[in-house]
Amino acid sequence: MEVRGRWWNGSWGRIARRDIWLLSDGRLWRVRGRLGGDGGQEVSYDFPDEPAARSMVGRMMKASAGTWRDLTEAIRQESTRRRTH
Repeated sequence: MEVRGRWWNGSWGRIARRDIWLLSDGRLWRVRGRLGGDGGQEVSYDFPDEPAARSMVGRMMKASAGTWRDLTEAIRQESTRRRTH
């Protein structure tokens, strides 16, 4: 699945950190959330379309404290850089 969106709540550490990914293979949309950095607890939800998946992303952000940062463009640039080197 391809990453279509990536967000981080701006907090560090096992207790406070939250990450959200929006993924798609062109047919299925998946929202993945992680509590607590690498090795933290993860959840994932599948949706038939992008609007429903993005709605879940919004709900997950509202449910968690922090200053959410959209990392989508940074992830895309890093992926492009790796492919060209």
